Amino acid sequence: MTHERFEILAHAYGGDIARWPAAERDAAALLMAAEPEFARIVLGDAGELDAALDLWAPLAVTATLREAVVASAPLRRWGLNAWFLRAGVGAGLAAACAAGLVVGVMLSDLAQATASDDTVSATLSNYDDLSGLVTLEGA
Repeated sequence: MTHERFEILAHAYGGDIARWPAAERDAAALLMAAEPEFARIVLGDAGELDAALDLWAPLAVTATLREAVVASAPLRRWGLNAWFLRAGVGAGLAAACAAGLVVGVMLSDLAQATASDDTVSATLSNYDDLSGLVTLEGA
């Protein structure tokens, strides 16, 4: 284990080696035995932070504060006017969807090709002539 890895683990898991991942404990113990002064300094710093964090506790919320917050919350009253407003918005969206559908159907009818039988047969006969030329050029 390197010094850098030991410091990273101490900052992440604290000054007590028992809190470290089991896979790292043996290597950390070897480093502590080889360099006790380095380990003491690093673990001492991490231990001070652990002690400071252990002293911290969140503030308790009093019943008076809770009641004051609830009392100051705005009340929403959904009456008949709000229902009509939401229903009107929904009806407007439904009408817009229906209009879009109608316009789409009308435009798709205009976009269809109006080819007569003569045009199709002329195109097919010309296609056969062109396919022979392509075969000759490719050979």
